[in-house]
Amino acid sequence: MKVTTQIEVRSYELDSYNHVNNAVYQNYLEHARMDFLNKIGFRYNDCFNAGYILPITHIDICYKAMAVLGDTLYIESCPTLLKTVHGAFHQTIKKADGTVCVEADVEWCIVRKDDGHPTKLPDEFMVEGLKPETN
Repeated sequence: MKVTTQIEVRSYELDSYNHVNNAVYQNYLEHARMDFLNKIGFRYNDCFNAGYILPITHIDICYKAMAVLGDTLYIESCPTLLKTVHGAFHQTIKKADGTVCVEADVEWCIVRKDDGHPTKLPDEFMVEGLKPETN
């Protein structure tokens, strides 16, 4: 399942070159992943309160085009992997005209909050949208 999240570039996200700072794109990606989880019915707060967290373990980002103040960006988030204790997303940030600004592959895992050990995602949090679509 692919979910698209819309963001407008704000002035404080720009660097001295007057385009979105590279680090800000990670904030955009995080915001879009949380939007994805909400839209598929995964309740992160419930998972956290049950004693689990989903930290990011690896991000591979390719910057392709710049975004500037006032650009409307569309962030597509799609799961690409779901295993027992980890998974992955592919995310793309595009401008309204379709220009790709960023491509990212993001890996995550599930760990127990109390001791940080990897663990299986409890069945109560295993929502259908977390599973990658198969062709």
